[in-house]
Amino acid sequence: MAKSKDARITIILECTSCVRNRVNKESMGISRYITQKNRHNTPSRLELRKFCPSCYKHTIHGEIKK
Repeated sequence: MAKSKDARITIILECTSCVRNRVNKESMGISRYITQKNRHNTPSRLELRKFCPSCYKHTIHGEIKK
């Protein structure tokens, strides 16, 4: 089957501060969220402020490759 060319695609958002700090040993890991975006309205990478349970605060989560 060929890939569909729909406007909505599923993306993964990852905490940028956890990745930079290499996650300390007592934390749970890197925080990731799954969401959707419209590729026609937002062609660039998406960044949202979400809660990170590893950092225990709201941080910027950026879009990553699958």
